[in-house]
Amino acid sequence: MRYQIQGETLPVVICELEAGERMITEGGAMSWMSPNMKMETTSNGGIGKAFGRAFSGEKMFQNIYTAQGGPGMIAFASSFPGSIRAFEVAPGQDMIFQKSAFLASEEGVQLSMHFRKKLGSGFFGGEGFIMQKISGQGIVFAEFDGHVIEYELQAGQQIVIDTGHLAAMSASCNMDIQSVPGVKNMLFGGEGFFNTVITGPGKVWLQTMPISNVAGALRPYIPTGN
Repeated sequence: MRYQIQGETLPVVICELEAGERMITEGGAMSWMSPNMKMETTSNGGIGKAFGRAFSGEKMFQNIYTAQGGPGMIAFASSFPGSIRAFEVAPGQDMIFQKSAFLASEEGVQLSMHFRKKLGSGFFGGEGFIMQKISGQGIVFAEFDGHVIEYELQAGQQIVIDTGHLAAMSASCNMDIQSVPGVKNMLFGGEGFFNTVITGPGKVWLQTMPISNVAGALRPYIPTGN
């Protein structure tokens, strides 16, 4: 499989497949394709995994596209202004994504739920208790909000992240929360009560424009019914 990511704030990934190669995506992610791409809707692992994907922000069923009779082409576009990133996963190199980040992948990649280990980080960390775990073997495409900044953390090195800005991280990283110090800072600082803390070793990807922040900025301008 060969691919190109095109576009700036409204990106699309265009995948070129050899005959018989397959791509997995959530329902509704396909944007355009060649006529020889055959679609099959499946639970892809049974009803248990289907429910797990639903809890992690994806649809219960996935679509598998296969290039039949020769090379094929299929494109997946982002659903929000932002970035599409490609990650290569392999045994022992799992990834953790924010909820709903999964866009598409090669056939050998598995998507499952990832529970934040500490209850507090799930309820107060900004993106909910459940995230997405990406494992298996192959290339996976993820969509993030805004531009993406990458950091590589050494063992024990930390980065403190405002709510919602965590896009992805290596599964080797540890996630926790810490409260904003000082009651005055909490109440009047405008940064919320908690921050997410990521501890290395591993890589972390941060997004500049979380969709939750955009929704909050637009809310005062949306008329409400009487």
